Amino acid sequence: MQAFEKKVWLSSPTMHGDELKYMIEAYETNWMSTVGKNINELERIAAARSGAAYAVGLTNGTAALHLCIKEAGERLYGKSAVGHGALEGRQVFCTDLTFAATLNPVVYEGGIPVFIDTEPDSWNMDPDALERAFACYSDVRLVIYAELYGFPGKIDRIKAVCEQHGAILIEDAAEALGATLHGKHCGSFGDLGALSYNGNKIITGSAGGCLLTDDMAVANRIRKWSTQAREPVLWYQHEEVGYNYRISNVVAGIIRGQYPYLEEHIARKKAIYEHYREGFRDLPVQMNPILPGAEPNYWLSAMVIDRDVMCTQNRDDSRARYIPESGKSCPTQILESLTAYNAEGRPFWKPMHMQPVYRMHAFVSVDGTGDVGKDLFARGLCLPSDIKMTRQQQEQIIRIVRDCFGCK
Repeated sequence: MQAFEKKVWLSSPTMHGDELKYMIEAYETNWMSTVGKNINELERIAAARSGAAYAVGLTNGTAALHLCIKEAGERLYGKSAVGHGALEGRQVFCTDLTFAATLNPVVYEGGIPVFIDTEPDSWNMDPDALERAFACYSDVRLVIYAELYGFPGKIDRIKAVCEQHGAILIEDAAEALGATLHGKHCGSFGDLGALSYNGNKIITGSAGGCLLTDDMAVANRIRKWSTQAREPVLWYQHEEVGYNYRISNVVAGIIRGQYPYLEEHIARKKAIYEHYREGFRDLPVQMNPILPGAEPNYWLSAMVIDRDVMCTQNRDDSRARYIPESGKSCPTQILESLTAYNAEGRPFWKPMHMQPVYRMHAFVSVDGTGDVGKDLFARGLCLPSDIKMTRQQQEQIIRIVRDCFGCK
């Protein structure tokens, strides 16, 4: 096999033309900053598509999560003093198998993450581990939950556990825009939700995000905080700390032009996932699991190698090594093979409790000894999932993976 002439990406932006129309509209009307029709339309569309009453357009998904957390913290513990975060010294239950952006804003607000293990049925937060966490830390009142790779977890059970313990649930749906569980959209299960339109997401504005809420007062408060918390008087008056988090009308125009293609992108991502699953049907691997009642957005097709066919692999904080073995493979070998053919794969997210910056924080599993997330990280990888990838290119990706196991 020859290397791909042009790189096959993990997940890159796919533009259609409407995006440019709305960008030009912003340019020609001179609404280039953080107000304008594109922002208004984005917020209307995002709310309608997610099932939330209100959406607030922000610079990115991390900003949306930060303001979700600030709002939750002040709702739970009162307004913080200047120089102190809304969660100062408070513990917060957080998804473990996720990108660091899910929980970094907890630390921005002075909180202390406590990581909840993953469950094998969906690769998302384990509701039973969350129950155990509440038994161990009965004063915790905030949970940050994230969907992995666009595949819904047991968010309905997570929500029920939170309600039972009087906790606020923030849902990080950055990877799951358009995905549903039992017909309800990811991002709308939590008391507050966050979306991302980063460059590799299923639709994109190159940047951008939205905060989701059903409370008009909360939406208005978030808009104020995101524009430096300026008071509505003639001069520049500030009675609390604010942020420069409001989305640009130009970026909002790109996202506005992308939204009509969300279902098309999901359908193409699904076709990629199903073709991988068919191509690997006789390999000792498992593709992303799909729960009953779940409709993923299939953002990233991922696979986990069976334990008994894992060759010896070792990772430290900077390097990965493996020993090739006939009939066996590992994520490091497959990722190196993909790179050699000019294709982009990715390891699983390294669980947060394994990260150097967070590894001294508490971690809760179902039985106190298990570690599902660590196991998935060791055996899992994300495959090229770009919707511009041709069927012929995907066939070659499948052959590359099969070759790593010595299969034709």
